[in-house]
Amino acid sequence: MMLMRTDPFREFDRLTQRLLENDRPAIMPMDAYREGDDFVVHLDLPGVRHESIDLEVERNVLTVRAERTSSNSEDRESIVNERPSGTFSRQVFLGDTLDTERITADYADGVLTLRIPVAEQSKARKILVGHGSSEQTAIRS
Repeated sequence: MMLMRTDPFREFDRLTQRLLENDRPAIMPMDAYREGDDFVVHLDLPGVRHESIDLEVERNVLTVRAERTSSNSEDRESIVNERPSGTFSRQVFLGDTLDTERITADYADGVLTLRIPVAEQSKARKILVGHGSSEQTAIRS
């Protein structure tokens, strides 16, 4: 079975979109949530080699860059070419309550998983309240 081009305008739309995207990096889909004392981020990067992934934190801004090379060659006639290639980039703004010094990253099955711990000084802690006697009562803040 061979794939057929059935709509010439759809191909034109794809080419136009690809030309417009060449000036800016493609966006990678993301999920983020808090799990216990960690902030967890999942970024979809299918077909990206882990060596091409670059992570950088500057002033609480996490920048993720990755590159997927095109599989096109000169001796190949492309029938459908919908998978984007090139540089992908995403910035995540991190709150002051996160410990950016202890970020961990793992890449498996096309998903980059980042774990960012909540900073120790931001975690809930007990505060002792004294009163006229030597006994102290603990309360949670």
